[in-house]
This record gives sequence, structure tokens and C-alpha cells, in this order.
Amino acid sequence: MSDWHPVARILVFVGVALVIFGVLFQLLSRVQLPFTLGRLPGDIVIERDNFTLYLPLGTMILISLGLTLLLNLLARLFGGGR
Repeated sequence: MSDWHPVARILVFVGVALVIFGVLFQLLSRVQLPFTLGRLPGDIVIERDNFTLYLPLGTMILISLGLTLLLNLLARLFGGGR
């Protein structure tokens, strides 16, 4: 794969990662886990008579940290870092 353009390599990797994550989410949806990603501490839920507001702040922070770690790892693996 060394003669591939760097953008092509990244796109192929992202595509493969999406397929893997899709399969994992499909399999994990059938397994009963002791936690769910949607109701973490820090998530704000406001319920009124005819209105519900859900602000997943804790979930967004966790996803942001995970994506930051993943993208930093990918940058180091593919030589994007200095």
C-alpha cells in the first residue's frame, strides 16, 4: 500500500473502520450490557408536559475524548504528526 496516495489510504482505513464499528454496534445491540451510552452522568434531561429536552453533555465529552485519542493515534501511525 506504499504507492497509494495518503488521502486514499486514510479513506480506505476510515471505510474499513466504519464497517467494523457498524458490525460491532449491531452485535452489541443484541447483548444486554450493564450500561448504555445515552444516559451517563452529566447528561441533562428536562421533561415538561408536552416537551422533553435531552442534552447529552457527558456522552459528548466521552465521545470527544475517544475520537481525540483515536485521531491522534491515526496521525502517529500514518505520519501526520511531526
